[in-house]
Parts: sequence; structure tokens; C-alpha cells
Amino acid sequence: MPKRRLSKKPSAKKKEVENDLPPFESTTLWDYPKQSYGKNPKGNNKFQGVTPAFIIWNMVQRYTERGDLVVDPMAGSGTTIDVCEEEGRKAIGYDVNPQHPKIIKNDSRKIPLKDSSVHMVFIDSPYGDNVKYSDERADIGKISAEDEKFYEELGLVANEIYRVLKPGKVVGWLIGDQWVKRKFTPVGFKIYQLLENVGFEPVDVVCVTRRNQSSNTGIWHYRARKFNFFLRGFKYLHIFRKPAPGGGSKTGKKTKWARYK
Repeated sequence: MPKRRLSKKPSAKKKEVENDLPPFESTTLWDYPKQSYGKNPKGNNKFQGVTPAFIIWNMVQRYTERGDLVVDPMAGSGTTIDVCEEEGRKAIGYDVNPQHPKIIKNDSRKIPLKDSSVHMVFIDSPYGDNVKYSDERADIGKISAEDEKFYEELGLVANEIYRVLKPGKVVGWLIGDQWVKRKFTPVGFKIYQLLENVGFEPVDVVCVTRRNQSSNTGIWHYRARKFNFFLRGFKYLHIFRKPAPGGGSKTGKKTKWARYK
């Protein structure tokens, strides 16, 4: 797979500092204090459920090259588009309720692209019906995560993602669990299983710290302790690959790895 070139030149490091670029992550625990970075905003940090831009930046650096096509089927306020444009990637964003001038109005259960034409997909889907994203009838976010129909509809989205991805390329699916009315729903585990059932191969699972959700307040922390429940502290970033003939990601490179602990 493409690798970001890490230059040791002082000028390159100075450029990253000046542009306020996120850290290039090397572990499966990601924590970044702001929604965006750099001089230009990525997405709209006032949008309900806005995606942290550093997640997309890290995905783009690891799994794409300049000129590659990145697709976001539920593009929200356009964070994916803004990140990709700065990084020299082509981007197409779809949403049933576009909140960015370059997002195309479309239902993610049918992506209007050719088979095997996309280099990477990123999706930050609803985690259930806990947030009102729109009044659109096609909005999957109107369905409860406790209802199997929620996963059936997201399964249609996953199948479309599989269809448009090139063999050997990856999808990053950001998802969180649900705790509502004293009931826990492991949405992240269900999405993981859904992606495997579609035919994707797991690459890794990243835990992304949640910092700016509305429940991150003193009163909610007090309630969590008093009434004995946990606030959601992280999201999953499921990274899966569409299998390629012969396996792997077609890099042409062979590396002998040692075990690590």
C-alpha cells in the first residue's frame, strides 16, 4: 500500500508545524483535541456529528496517493472533501442532506459510480437514531440501532462500497456504540461483522477518543457516576480491504517482519 514519505529535512518538519498538520499516527489509539487543523476549516465544526478531520487526513496519508479518488457516501458537512483537496486527492461526497456546496445529493444505498473505480472510501455513518441529521425520508439515521432494519440498510451501503472499490483498496468506517435508556447496543461490533459478511478483509481497528460530544460536560459525568453507567469515550474506526487477486494490497514490496509485543 502507498506509504507517506517521512522526510527528515528540517524544512519539511517546519512546514508541518506551520500548517498545524495532525500527527501521522503509528498506534491504534488516536486522540486529537480539535475537530479541524491548519489555516482552512475542514467541514463545519458546528454540524451535528461532524467528523474529526485528522482521521481522514491519516487515512489519506496511509492508503492513497496524489491524484487518487476518495469517496464519502455520507459526507455530512464535507470534511472528507476539504481534506482531500488540500492533499491533492480527488474527492466525491454524497449525502441525502448536503451541507457543503460540493456534496452531491444522493442516497448512499446506490452510489452512482462504476465498479472497481475508487481508491479509498471513508464513511462516518449514523450510530442509530440518537441524532437528527435531516428530515429526509431516506435518512438511515431515523432508524434505531436496536432495530435490525438499521443494519440491513447499512448492509446495502456496505455492498455498494464493496462494488465501487478497486481490489486491494480500503474503506474506513467510523462508528460508535449506543447506550440509551439503560440499554447498551454494541453498534461497532455489529458493523464489524456486517463488513466481514459483505466480503471485506479486516486490516485493523482503531479507537478514536471522543472529546467534543454534547455529553462531555460536568452534569453528564455526574449522572454517569450517580446512576452507574458509562458515557461513550471512544469511536471505532474499522479499516477493511476489498480482497485483491493473490491477496494483499498489490504494493510489489516484500518485507520480513519480526513479532512485536
